[in-house]
Amino acid sequence: MQLLQQAGTVLPDAEPHTALWIQGVVDALCDLSSKDALTGLANRRSFEMTLEREIDRVARSGEAALLLALDIDHFKAINDTHGHNAGDLVIQAVARAVAHVVRPMDTVSRVGGEEFAIILPSCGAAYGQTVAERVREHVAEQRVEVAPGVELSVTVSVGGAFAPQWVRSSALLWMERSDRQLYRAKAEGRDRVCMEPLVDSLVSAEEKGMLFALTQLEPE
Repeated sequence: MQLLQQAGTVLPDAEPHTALWIQGVVDALCDLSSKDALTGLANRRSFEMTLEREIDRVARSGEAALLLALDIDHFKAINDTHGHNAGDLVIQAVARAVAHVVRPMDTVSRVGGEEFAIILPSCGAAYGQTVAERVREHVAEQRVEVAPGVELSVTVSVGGAFAPQWVRSSALLWMERSDRQLYRAKAEGRDRVCMEPLVDSLVSAEEKGMLFALTQLEPE
Protein backbone atom coordinates (compact mmCIF):
# COMPACT_ATOMS: atom_id res chain seq x y z
CA MET A 1 0.00 0.00 0.00
CA GLN A 2 2.83 2.40 0.82
CA LEU A 3 4.32 1.89 -2.67
CA LEU A 4 1.03 2.78 -4.34
CA GLN A 5 0.58 5.86 -2.16
CA GLN A 6 4.13 7.07 -2.88
CA ALA A 7 3.46 6.74 -6.60
CA GLY A 8 0.32 8.85 -6.28
CA THR A 9 -1.94 5.95 -7.18
CA VAL A 10 -5.57 6.27 -6.10
CA LEU A 11 -6.52 3.31 -3.93
CA PRO A 12 -9.80 1.51 -4.62
CA ASP A 13 -12.88 3.06 -3.04
CA ALA A 14 -14.09 -0.10 -1.31
CA GLU A 15 -14.01 -1.78 2.08
CA PRO A 16 -10.41 -2.93 2.74
CA HIS A 17 -9.66 -6.62 2.15
CA THR A 18 -12.92 -7.30 0.34
CA ALA A 19 -12.82 -8.96 -3.09
CA LEU A 20 -13.54 -5.63 -4.79
CA TRP A 21 -10.77 -3.89 -2.84
CA ILE A 22 -8.22 -6.64 -3.59
CA GLN A 23 -9.07 -6.54 -7.30
CA GLY A 24 -8.62 -2.76 -7.26
CA VAL A 25 -5.19 -3.10 -5.64
CA VAL A 26 -4.14 -5.72 -8.21
CA ASP A 27 -5.30 -3.47 -11.05
CA ALA A 28 -3.42 -0.51 -9.55
CA LEU A 29 -0.22 -2.55 -9.23
CA CYS A 30 -0.50 -3.73 -12.85
CA ASP A 31 -1.01 -0.15 -13.94
CA LEU A 32 1.98 0.98 -11.89
CA SER A 33 4.25 -1.68 -13.40
CA SER A 34 3.36 -0.81 -16.99
CA LYS A 35 3.41 3.01 -16.91
CA ASP A 36 6.16 5.58 -16.75
CA ALA A 37 5.85 7.49 -13.49
CA LEU A 38 6.76 10.91 -14.92
CA THR A 39 4.57 10.95 -18.03
CA GLY A 40 1.90 8.30 -17.54
CA LEU A 41 2.87 6.77 -20.89
CA ALA A 42 3.70 3.11 -21.33
CA ASN A 43 7.13 2.34 -19.89
CA ARG A 44 9.93 0.45 -21.63
CA ARG A 45 8.84 -2.92 -20.28
CA SER A 46 5.31 -2.42 -21.57
CA PHE A 47 6.65 -1.09 -24.88
CA GLU A 48 8.80 -4.16 -25.47
CA MET A 49 5.90 -6.50 -24.74
CA THR A 50 3.64 -4.58 -27.14
CA LEU A 51 6.35 -4.58 -29.79
CA GLU A 52 6.71 -8.36 -29.60
CA ARG A 53 2.95 -8.78 -30.00
CA GLU A 54 2.89 -6.44 -32.97
CA ILE A 55 5.71 -8.33 -34.71
CA ASP A 56 3.74 -11.53 -34.27
CA ARG A 57 0.60 -9.90 -35.67
CA VAL A 58 2.42 -8.51 -38.71
CA ALA A 59 3.99 -11.89 -39.45
CA ARG A 60 0.57 -13.59 -39.33
CA SER A 61 -1.61 -10.96 -40.99
CA GLY A 62 0.76 -9.23 -43.38
CA GLU A 63 -0.57 -5.81 -42.34
CA ALA A 64 1.82 -2.91 -42.28
CA ALA A 65 3.10 -1.49 -38.99
CA LEU A 66 5.33 1.48 -38.28
CA LEU A 67 7.76 2.08 -35.41
CA LEU A 68 8.82 5.67 -34.70
CA ALA A 69 11.75 6.57 -32.45
CA LEU A 70 11.80 10.13 -31.05
CA ASP A 71 14.45 12.08 -29.19
CA ILE A 72 14.12 15.57 -27.68
CA ASP A 73 16.67 17.84 -29.35
CA HIS A 74 19.35 19.53 -27.22
CA PHE A 75 17.86 18.10 -24.03
CA LYS A 76 21.16 18.21 -22.11
CA ALA A 77 21.35 21.95 -22.71
CA ILE A 78 17.87 22.35 -21.22
CA ASN A 79 18.91 20.52 -18.05
CA ASP A 80 22.23 22.36 -17.82
CA THR A 81 20.69 25.81 -18.35
CA HIS A 82 17.35 25.56 -16.56
CA GLY A 83 17.72 22.59 -14.20
CA HIS A 84 16.34 19.07 -14.05
CA ASN A 85 12.88 20.21 -12.97
CA ALA A 86 12.64 22.13 -16.24
CA GLY A 87 13.79 19.02 -18.05
CA ASP A 88 10.97 17.04 -16.44
CA LEU A 89 8.43 19.67 -17.51
CA VAL A 90 9.70 19.47 -21.09
CA ILE A 91 9.48 15.66 -21.08
CA GLN A 92 5.89 15.85 -19.80
CA ALA A 93 4.94 18.44 -22.42
CA VAL A 94 6.39 16.35 -25.24
CA ALA A 95 4.58 13.28 -23.92
CA ARG A 96 1.24 15.12 -23.95
CA ALA A 97 1.86 16.53 -27.41
CA VAL A 98 2.73 13.16 -28.92
CA ALA A 99 -0.15 11.35 -27.25
CA HIS A 100 -2.56 14.01 -28.53
CA VAL A 101 -1.93 13.34 -32.23
CA VAL A 102 -1.93 9.53 -32.38
CA ARG A 103 -4.81 7.06 -32.58
CA PRO A 104 -6.17 5.23 -29.52
CA MET A 105 -4.84 1.99 -31.01
CA ASP A 106 -1.26 3.33 -31.14
CA THR A 107 1.18 2.84 -28.27
CA VAL A 108 3.25 5.81 -27.11
CA SER A 109 6.07 4.96 -24.72
CA ARG A 110 8.83 6.70 -22.86
CA VAL A 111 11.74 4.31 -23.38
CA GLY A 112 14.58 6.37 -21.91
CA GLY A 113 15.37 9.75 -20.36
CA GLU A 114 14.32 11.99 -23.27
CA GLU A 115 13.56 9.14 -25.67
CA PHE A 116 10.12 8.06 -26.84
CA ALA A 117 8.77 5.42 -29.20
CA ILE A 118 5.45 4.99 -30.99
CA ILE A 119 4.08 1.70 -32.29
CA LEU A 120 1.51 2.28 -35.05
CA PRO A 121 -0.37 -0.86 -36.14
CA SER A 122 -2.07 -0.95 -39.54
CA CYS A 123 -0.15 2.10 -40.75
CA GLY A 124 0.59 1.80 -44.45
CA ALA A 125 3.64 3.18 -46.22
CA ALA A 126 1.58 5.94 -47.84
CA TYR A 127 0.81 7.45 -44.42
CA GLY A 128 4.04 6.87 -42.50
CA GLN A 129 5.83 10.10 -43.40
CA THR A 130 2.64 12.13 -42.87
CA VAL A 131 2.06 10.68 -39.40
CA ALA A 132 5.66 11.23 -38.35
CA GLU A 133 5.65 14.82 -39.62
CA ARG A 134 2.39 15.52 -37.76
CA VAL A 135 4.00 14.34 -34.52
CA ARG A 136 7.12 16.43 -35.10
CA GLU A 137 5.14 19.55 -36.02
CA HIS A 138 2.79 19.30 -33.04
CA VAL A 139 5.73 19.10 -30.63
CA ALA A 140 7.38 22.11 -32.30
CA GLU A 141 4.20 24.14 -31.76
CA GLN A 142 4.41 23.74 -27.98
CA ARG A 143 5.70 26.44 -25.65
CA VAL A 144 6.75 24.98 -22.32
CA GLU A 145 6.77 27.23 -19.27
CA VAL A 146 9.66 26.02 -17.12
CA ALA A 147 9.68 28.99 -14.72
CA PRO A 148 7.58 32.15 -14.25
CA GLY A 149 8.02 34.13 -17.46
CA VAL A 150 10.36 31.55 -19.01
CA GLU A 151 9.02 29.58 -21.98
CA LEU A 152 10.97 27.14 -24.11
CA SER A 153 10.42 25.96 -27.65
CA VAL A 154 11.09 22.25 -28.02
CA THR A 155 11.74 20.08 -31.07
CA VAL A 156 12.21 16.38 -31.63
CA SER A 157 14.08 14.28 -34.15
CA VAL A 158 12.15 11.30 -35.49
CA GLY A 159 13.25 8.07 -37.13
CA GLY A 160 10.88 5.52 -38.60
CA ALA A 161 10.93 1.98 -39.95
CA PHE A 162 8.22 -0.41 -41.09
CA ALA A 163 8.08 -4.00 -39.92
CA PRO A 164 8.66 -6.47 -42.79
CA GLN A 165 5.31 -8.01 -43.65
CA TRP A 166 4.70 -11.78 -43.57
CA VAL A 167 8.14 -12.23 -41.99
CA ARG A 168 9.02 -13.28 -38.46
CA SER A 169 11.35 -10.46 -37.48
CA SER A 170 12.55 -9.51 -33.98
CA ALA A 171 11.99 -6.54 -31.72
CA LEU A 172 15.72 -5.81 -31.65
CA LEU A 173 16.03 -5.64 -35.44
CA TRP A 174 13.01 -3.40 -35.77
CA MET A 175 14.25 -1.06 -33.04
CA GLU A 176 17.71 -0.92 -34.62
CA ARG A 177 16.16 0.14 -37.92
CA SER A 178 14.17 3.00 -36.44
CA ASP A 179 17.16 4.05 -34.31
CA ARG A 180 19.37 4.27 -37.38
CA GLN A 181 16.90 6.69 -38.95
CA LEU A 182 16.73 8.68 -35.70
CA TYR A 183 20.53 9.06 -35.67
CA ARG A 184 20.37 10.19 -39.31
CA ALA A 185 17.74 12.82 -38.45
CA LYS A 186 19.93 14.18 -35.67
CA ALA A 187 23.05 14.13 -37.85
CA GLU A 188 21.23 16.04 -40.62
CA GLY A 189 20.32 18.92 -38.32
CA ARG A 190 17.58 17.74 -35.91
CA ASP A 191 13.89 18.77 -35.88
CA ARG A 192 13.22 16.48 -38.82
CA VAL A 193 11.89 13.07 -39.80
CA CYS A 194 13.95 10.38 -41.49
CA MET A 195 12.19 7.24 -42.71
CA GLU A 196 13.84 4.02 -43.77
CA PRO A 197 13.51 3.56 -47.56
CA LEU A 198 10.93 0.89 -48.26
CA VAL A 199 13.34 -1.05 -50.42
CA ASP A 200 15.43 -1.62 -47.30
CA SER A 201 12.40 -2.41 -45.17
CA LEU A 202 11.51 -5.65 -46.89
CA VAL A 203 13.68 -8.39 -45.41
CA SER A 204 17.15 -8.20 -43.89
CA ALA A 205 19.72 -10.98 -44.01
CA GLU A 206 19.04 -11.78 -40.34
CA GLU A 207 15.31 -12.04 -40.98
CA LYS A 208 15.85 -14.25 -44.00
CA GLY A 209 17.89 -16.56 -41.78
CA MET A 210 15.11 -16.63 -39.19
CA LEU A 211 12.53 -17.35 -41.89
CA PHE A 212 14.54 -20.23 -43.38
CA ALA A 213 15.25 -21.67 -39.94
CA LEU A 214 11.52 -21.74 -39.14
CA THR A 215 10.76 -23.37 -42.50
CA GLN A 216 13.25 -26.13 -41.85
CA LEU A 217 11.66 -26.83 -38.47
CA GLU A 218 8.16 -27.26 -39.90
CA PRO A 219 7.02 -30.91 -40.18
CA GLU A 220 6.65 -32.32 -43.67
